[in-house]
Amino acid sequence: MPWRQPALLAWRWRERLRALRLLVLDVDGVLTDGGLWTTESGEVIKRFDVRDGLGIRLLQQAGLEVALLSGGKSGATEQRARYLGISQCLTGVKDKPAALVQLQSSLGMTISQTAFVGDDLNDLAVRPGVGLLLCPADAVSPLRRQADAVLAAAGGQGAVRSLAEAILRARDEWRVLSRAGWRDRNG
Repeated sequence: MPWRQPALLAWRWRERLRALRLLVLDVDGVLTDGGLWTTESGEVIKRFDVRDGLGIRLLQQAGLEVALLSGGKSGATEQRARYLGISQCLTGVKDKPAALVQLQSSLGMTISQTAFVGDDLNDLAVRPGVGLLLCPADAVSPLRRQADAVLAAAGGQGAVRSLAEAILRARDEWRVLSRAGWRDRNG
């Protein structure tokens, strides 16, 4: 049964969320709503949710490695990764399971230390290589049925933020943040 609230997700999967060291995110349909705007010159423009971005920063400061793994290649994804300090930004990937295994190997991460958030059929293929497979509320139904959890929000509408809060709750780090606020310690 999918868990749709961060507190419930944190409670149900507490130990698995605490064990995470690597969060791998698909981009289109997870960090964006899946829509693409294209200019006359062929430039692709994407909309990213700032709360998802802060969720990523919170996870990074909590010690998680965050990586992007996308079949698309537009320049917008790479720019967003640079802005968020994500060094593992793999775009134009045709074989996501193989790229995931290579990423885990290069970072020294295991399957149980890895979670993946995707929204479509090509993301379902990574299932055997991750400890947790998650998806936004608007993911395709085959993925929603097979995911460990369905996040409360749609892609590009705070899905990653809800997961970040669940992970931080499971690690007992959310309460302090939600009371005292957050200050960027990287700048």
